[in-house]
Amino acid sequence: MTMRDETPEQPAPLRSGYTTGSCATATSLAAAKFLLSGVADDAVEIVLPKGQQVLMRLEFCRAFSFSKKSSEESSKDSDEESGAEAGTIKDAGDDPDVTHGAIVFARVRLTKDVGVRFFAGPGVGTVTLPGLTLPVGEPAINPVPRQMMTTHLTQLAAQFNYAGGFDVTIGIENGAELAKKTMNARLGILGGLSILGTTGIVRPFSCSAYIASIHQGIDVARANGFSHIAACTGNASEDAMRARYQLTETQLIEMGDFVGAVLKHLRKAPVTKLSLCGGFGKISKLAAGNMDLHSRNSSIDLPQLATWAAQLGAHDKLQNAIRAANTSQQALALASAENIALGNAVCTHALNFARSIVPTEVSIEVFAIDRVGNIVGEAFETTNKRRFHDE
Repeated sequence: MTMRDETPEQPAPLRSGYTTGSCATATSLAAAKFLLSGVADDAVEIVLPKGQQVLMRLEFCRAFSFSKKSSEESSKDSDEESGAEAGTIKDAGDDPDVTHGAIVFARVRLTKDVGVRFFAGPGVGTVTLPGLTLPVGEPAINPVPRQMMTTHLTQLAAQFNYAGGFDVTIGIENGAELAKKTMNARLGILGGLSILGTTGIVRPFSCSAYIASIHQGIDVARANGFSHIAACTGNASEDAMRARYQLTETQLIEMGDFVGAVLKHLRKAPVTKLSLCGGFGKISKLAAGNMDLHSRNSSIDLPQLATWAAQLGAHDKLQNAIRAANTSQQALALASAENIALGNAVCTHALNFARSIVPTEVSIEVFAIDRVGNIVGEAFETTNKRRFHDE
């Protein structure tokens, strides 16, 4: 997932933002209110799932004409073409988010039937694989945002003594292009982004959308009958696992730095076999007990690498050289030159740490790669017995 530039380091507190679900709720409410009252607001107040009231500014709120030819945006029970649309700019605060700055919009039609029906507009995807919280064929608008919109629109209908219902189409400008920077296609969400959120608020650097995609990826793999998944930190590690096991895209989980999201989710959604693969430096962080591998939250422990090398027979001079290394890759090269299998040792410690989190029914193996994607360390386990191989 492509992220925005990191915010400058400064003493000011990090700023929270709002989810696409909050944006969809605000814009659908504004468009529906325009239809019932004729008033085009420039801001609208919504209530988030935990009760917070927030005022969200609108970029536009206006009449909109639906095409009768569009089955997605035309109701079978009405010939009415007129509707309204409203849009807002997604503000993710100081959280890295692919949708930050995008316009999220809602197009609303009044219908004879009571209730709220949801449709995927431009830039919002459709579910094509089982395993998500939504059935195949549904627009990728998650349950909490749907409930938020339904609650607000139901209250609005009561306020205006309106006895009908609403067709709500949610879209994101340039969403199809933005979706290419996410894991949606791998999850079977095609055509655009997802409308997400459980609290309505994006916490700074929570990367909640990324973590949700990791969880969904595991769920989709399980629902489609795959018992072996490979969680990888990036493209090179994915290529390594794809070459080794000929895995499908659904079996490859792009975890980035969030190995903890994988390990913890497997407690409630286990598979038979987990392959973990990443750069040697990131795997060394996992080996040291870190579950967030980003440099912001963990660092490579060169003295620890030297200690592990010592346990394999490294002499004092080599240990000192590893401690003084500029990078983990340099430390690995120093060890390899002395026939010290530091890569395997790091993978072993990473496996043992992962084993302490993941349920025993899940078999674990760990691979470390160098910068060009070659496997430089590995560790395996079998039932009641672990086996390790030198390169």
